[in-house]
Amino acid sequence: MQQLKDVMTERVKILNPETTIKDAASQMRDGDFGLMPVGENDRLIGTLSDRDIVLRAVAEGRDSGTRVRDVMSEKVLWAYDNDSVEKACQIMSENQIRRLPIINTDKRLVGIVALGDLAIGASSPKPAGQALSGISQRG
Repeated sequence: MQQLKDVMTERVKILNPETTIKDAASQMRDGDFGLMPVGENDRLIGTLSDRDIVLRAVAEGRDSGTRVRDVMSEKVLWAYDNDSVEKACQIMSENQIRRLPIINTDKRLVGIVALGDLAIGASSPKPAGQALSGISQRG
């Protein structure tokens, strides 16, 4: 069974919650990230996605100086790097998310897996297809 450490993206940058959304958006653009983990005091406290910026900042008329803390998603879902690809697909499908932070057994952030990583890197595309089906269902 293929593990997440075999397909995840290891290049992970963590945002400080006091970073402005303008700076966060620039980092996301420059790194080609759709989601960035938010950390404080050596703990993962949230995530910021491009969707969070659009829905919680731009659509609400907030200015570019708004702090990440004010628009981030606080519910953090994750999987272990030695979990199976199928487990990540199940988590993503059940929670309708396209990206998932990956931690090691020391609970340190070591990567992120995106739906595309699962489709391209997995030995079988079937779990990724099933995850996409679950993610794409309307709530």
